[in-house]
Amino acid sequence: MGNASRHVPKVAVLMGGPSAEREVSLVSGRECAAALRGEGYEVVELDAGLDLAARLTEISPDIVFNALHGRWGEDGCVQGLLEWMRLPYTHSGVLASALAMDKERAKEAFRVAGLPVAESLLADRAEIEARHAMAPPYVVKPFNEGSSVGVYIVAEGANTPPKLADDLPDTLMVEAYVPGRELTTTVMGDRALGVTEIIADGWYDYDAKYAEGGSRHEVPANIPAEITEACLDIARRAHDALGCRGVSRSDFRWDDSKGLDGLILLEQNTQPGMTPTSLVPEQAALQGIEFGALCRWMVEDASCNR
Repeated sequence: MGNASRHVPKVAVLMGGPSAEREVSLVSGRECAAALRGEGYEVVELDAGLDLAARLTEISPDIVFNALHGRWGEDGCVQGLLEWMRLPYTHSGVLASALAMDKERAKEAFRVAGLPVAESLLADRAEIEARHAMAPPYVVKPFNEGSSVGVYIVAEGANTPPKLADDLPDTLMVEAYVPGRELTTTVMGDRALGVTEIIADGWYDYDAKYAEGGSRHEVPANIPAEITEACLDIARRAHDALGCRGVSRSDFRWDDSKGLDGLILLEQNTQPGMTPTSLVPEQAALQGIEFGALCRWMVEDASCNR
């Protein structure tokens, strides 16, 4: 009697969804699905809608690869559903996902951990439009969105507060503007992979992040060794402070006129982009980890109960 055929794990790749970052999630999901097929997995691509639980029950995957970005897919909601369904999934669990998406609560955790963050506060949009919530320069942004969605920069010397778009939420974050260079570090499990400098013409906004030619990535970043080491250390500590799992990415600003004192942690991304222009695959490649192997590692790292 011959050997039983080896079970090929079935992976459901969640993508799309209803958030403001739907389009980039679709690109991330398709790239990851193609890579996982190349690694020998059975892959089902799933545009996550209100029927997600029913679809997952129908598909009955062994593992869920969460390629969703933004609210609902990144803030603990989908993670809670997957926990309830007892389906192992990639990236961080419910609590870490919710904390990271709530930028002000994440900052509270970072402050407790002794990590360098910018001064910030939450304010009602009417108050923000009526008067300066803090001395310019400062930034106004949603405290629970990613990919630089809905960000306003109020320049130094601005006479009037910003006029905000009608579709922004009632409560927003006001954060002291941090000048300097854009740096980012990927954490993969317990390992920080490297530091990339992101060079864009002007503000590193949604288009600069995801459009072809929107920004240039210098990896590894041409920065002093002590700044590289500090980024790697802070990224690992931020990952642990929130209880992250799998892959996360820490974003920094560094004012090179202030040395180590000029390095500020901006935020932690628990569902970093996995598109052709994304930062995580570039840093993994620098460590000799090809895109397919990175996706395979994430699937093998998948779990629930966190």
